[in-house]
Amino acid sequence: MARAQLDKKPTEVSAMFDDVADRYDLLNDALSMGMDRRWRKMVARAVGGMPGEFVLDLAAGTGTSTRAFARSGARCVACDFSLGMLTVGARKNRRPGLSFVAGDALALPFADRTFDVVTISFGLRNVTDTSQALAELLRVTRPGGRLVICEFSHIPLPRLNALYERYLTRALPVVARSLSRNAEAYDYLAESIKDWPRQGVLAGKIATAGWSGVSWRNLNLGIVALHEARRPG
Repeated sequence: MARAQLDKKPTEVSAMFDDVADRYDLLNDALSMGMDRRWRKMVARAVGGMPGEFVLDLAAGTGTSTRAFARSGARCVACDFSLGMLTVGARKNRRPGLSFVAGDALALPFADRTFDVVTISFGLRNVTDTSQALAELLRVTRPGGRLVICEFSHIPLPRLNALYERYLTRALPVVARSLSRNAEAYDYLAESIKDWPRQGVLAGKIATAGWSGVSWRNLNLGIVALHEARRPG
């Protein structure tokens, strides 16, 4: 599932994230200065899973976001390519209606038209083929079902965005090295964010994949963007 960033093979990137699984949530909280908690709340509101609905959380990692969706009474699947992440998540999040499944975003292990809502947070940029992943998410979504994507993005103001990118390349790896045994994973993170398409370009890719009613809103000035769409009925 990993993009061809830093000349790494998918198995190498999977192992890289396996290695940080135990401290992954703590690191994300520290590196985002607590903003990730607000972003998760925004995603949970957008997903809005209801009792009786079936939700797929792709690139779920340890299932922190999936747990929030399950609180609403929806049945939820946390799917990720990192077995290390899934193992930690399954150990921490034992509750009815929440299951953990290993899977590749480019060939999801689910039948057509299975889910009412599909969502992916901070994982779409880690796939080798964004368009194929969006098509797979469309395939497993029921007609009229919803798509919610939360992903790092770009600040519309060029000077402010340049300062942000400087933080990504200089400060973020330094902080990560003080907290993690595998800071290389966060060097990868910085590069993948800088190379990611802007909000409007991603919206175009979502529409081209077959989704309708595509919209987005910026969070924290555009550091993160929340895209939403529907599968045509």
